[in-house]
Amino acid sequence: MAESTTASTSSRGLFAVMAGAGLLGFAAVFVKWGLLGGASPVTIGWYRMLIALPLVGWLARRGNGLVFGRGAAWGLLAGGAFTGDLTLWHYSMRFTSAANATFIICGLTPIWVALFSIVVYRRRYRWSGWLGQILGLSGALLLALARGARVGNGYGEVVAFAASFCYAAFGLLISRSRRHVSARQSLFWMSVGSLTCFTFLEAIERQPLTGFSPLAWAGFFGLGIVIQFLAWLSINSGLGRVDVALGALALGLQQVATPFLAAWLVNEPLRPLGLVGGAIIIAGIYLVASGESGRSTPKARSAPTGRIGRSLRVLGRPSRYVSTGARHQRDQP
Repeated sequence: MAESTTASTSSRGLFAVMAGAGLLGFAAVFVKWGLLGGASPVTIGWYRMLIALPLVGWLARRGNGLVFGRGAAWGLLAGGAFTGDLTLWHYSMRFTSAANATFIICGLTPIWVALFSIVVYRRRYRWSGWLGQILGLSGALLLALARGARVGNGYGEVVAFAASFCYAAFGLLISRSRRHVSARQSLFWMSVGSLTCFTFLEAIERQPLTGFSPLAWAGFFGLGIVIQFLAWLSINSGLGRVDVALGALALGLQQVATPFLAAWLVNEPLRPLGLVGGAIIIAGIYLVASGESGRSTPKARSAPTGRIGRSLRVLGRPSRYVSTGARHQRDQP
């Protein structure tokens, strides 16, 4: 019965991440609207967080109010890493194609997360899990080629490579935050951290905050409400219930959704190579899900007591050591 419950929870978590990743496909369109409307990449990110924060804050305060502590700290750090990812991604597209930059980030991020999980968390993955990672990377490459990826002078690729580390760090940090707090709380603190970093960058660049076209404002509100609020609320809810490497790969579904949304919104043609790449990514997600073996200790044990048990709980060890009340808080959407 316990194994059945765990499998059901993981399935719901994976579906939540994939649903949110599908909504992320709108992000490229909204960012393009902002750029066409005269806004800089930093200004777009700043308005994205500013518009989303009141909604996220209202949702986070419902119930027992805001939760501080370790989960909030991890969320703030995740917001900083997320700002680095978005800034480097936008910057890389000045020197290479958007498709190439997105492929490097979305293709490499799951690999970094899986390697980190093995080295630090001592997790083990079956051969099907590694095959799924390879398929995910291959599918991302096909999608990028279908959308016109091309190699620039190498500088943009290096910047996108650095962005992939930021995105991997964000995924690990936000998953860490979800061990301690609910998806709502985690999203709130992540948004606070990101808005703080974007405010700092905005102060350095001194970009204008007004005078944009209606198209740009539509992009700002789309990013704030659809992407930062709805999409990331769904993703955060799922990341607390699935393996971190699987969650990182499932976020690659954003690349699958983008061509379909571009065909719908801007009449961009769907190319057969892109459809094949999307199917391969989905197959990779399935294989990683089936190849996940969980943590290094295969069977759950009863919660330890005494000094050792308290130490493990303080260190934020896996959820089998977390009290019933804390687990209820963490698993809430």
